[in-house]
Amino acid sequence: MPIDASSIVQSVHFGIFLVLPLLTFDIIVTMHFNQKPRRISRELALLSLSQIKGSSKKLEQTELSNLVLVAIRTLTTEGQDILETAAAEVTRSHKRLLKSETQAADVQSAKAMVSEAIELAQGAINRLVHAIELPEMIQLSSQHEVREYTLELIETVYRRRLEIDQQLESVLVDWQLSRLPKIDRDILRIAAAEIIFLNVPCKVSINEAVEMAKRYSDDDGYRFINGVLRRLTEHLRKSMSPKDPT
Repeated sequence: MPIDASSIVQSVHFGIFLVLPLLTFDIIVTMHFNQKPRRISRELALLSLSQIKGSSKKLEQTELSNLVLVAIRTLTTEGQDILETAAAEVTRSHKRLLKSETQAADVQSAKAMVSEAIELAQGAINRLVHAIELPEMIQLSSQHEVREYTLELIETVYRRRLEIDQQLESVLVDWQLSRLPKIDRDILRIAAAEIIFLNVPCKVSINEAVEMAKRYSDDDGYRFINGVLRRLTEHLRKSMSPKDPT
């Protein structure tokens, strides 16, 4: 019995738009209250550092607070943009499936159109994952613990910039820190500040930096940042080891 391309498309069409709301609901339930305060602080610090201009060694407390406020507003705008993009992807996916029902000449062309529609739906789901985190991040950003650690990170990176950059430069291979994208430099500086000055376990800082890079850097940025920070921790470990007597 020959396979009807239209029947395949209709089945997939029904499946995608039945499963999409269920997946979204499952994401909401799974991720609810799942944000760690310090993770939110790191993201707020990253967004705040991107606003700092110049090289003054002192930031006034009011200026710090304003930086964090702008970072929170940035998250709000980001959430709105993500939801709009996700909605557009779902609409495109829906249109692609409708088109495949009427224009697919055979099973192969139907499969190609359906695959494209599924990719669009998956993209929408991935965007929703991030968008769903943002309201909780914004709400938690007002907590004392989150705000205090955000300010501590910003101040440490700002005051100890020279020392942090020297340590990072010492472990960069065939790269200069100044040539890296600003977002990558700031992710590295936050992690280095935690490791060197704030006594955060190396593994925690590296993992958190990698997660930020996956969200804010380019496709391969997180691998690069992971490698640099692992070399940094090894360099620090060796420099702190007792010297062998000669």
